[in-house]
Amino acid sequence: MKSNPKLAAIVALTLLLLVQPAAFAQKQKKGDDNNRPPAQKTETKERLEPDDASRAPADVPEQMQAYRREGMDEDAEGAIPYNNNFFSTYRLGPEDVISVSVFGLDKYSRPNITIPPDGRIDYYMIREGLHVAGRTTRQVADEIAKHLDEYIIDPKVTVSLDKAMSSRYGVVGDVAQPGIRIMTRRLSVYEALNEAGGILPTGKKQVVVLHWNVDRVVERKTIDVAKIMKGTEPDNYFLRPGDQIFVPGNRYKTVKEVINLLPVVNFMRIFTGGF
Repeated sequence: MKSNPKLAAIVALTLLLLVQPAAFAQKQKKGDDNNRPPAQKTETKERLEPDDASRAPADVPEQMQAYRREGMDEDAEGAIPYNNNFFSTYRLGPEDVISVSVFGLDKYSRPNITIPPDGRIDYYMIREGLHVAGRTTRQVADEIAKHLDEYIIDPKVTVSLDKAMSSRYGVVGDVAQPGIRIMTRRLSVYEALNEAGGILPTGKKQVVVLHWNVDRVVERKTIDVAKIMKGTEPDNYFLRPGDQIFVPGNRYKTVKEVINLLPVVNFMRIFTGGF
């Protein structure tokens, strides 16, 4: 049987038309995958996981994040009453007033004990007295419990600080009310300056805190009160017993002193014959 060239050409053209659309569709599908917008590809990759929920936004300055962390630390400490943060580490001294309470036994309890200058208080069956100066209320309570354990079973002792009178701090220099004050609570430098009436117009906003360490060597710490007032620095430096805040004078004070001396200079010129 002879092959018909025209028929063979028609069959070949028909097969080509049937195969080409399928290949074109497959090629177009691959092209669509390659040309997919970046947002569709990265949508899953950039999604925040549950652990990322606590991350700070990228546009928040690092310094502000540091202040927030400090604030969180302060809030955590605030779970304990504010004054207890001070009283729990307070070292007793002369003129402080404490009370000793023994649970269920009024015989061994003693209220309103004023600590004498030698730092020893009279207590039940302690001949030479109990030395409390330089100790915390917790340490004194443990010492009393150890002593009472010889007479009663498992004593529950609590020592409370009624009045803090021995810890003092000073504010000197260009403030409205300079002097020595009693530290009755946890006190920052800015709060201490406010209790002293604030810095005068003749005083610098950069103050110096003088602290004597255990070796009686003075340590100096400069506090920029102006930045604290503007909110660019935290008010997180707290005084320790015995600290002194010094507020130096500024240029305005120097000019004011010169003006105050002018009448004296004029008088001296007249008195000395115009010298």
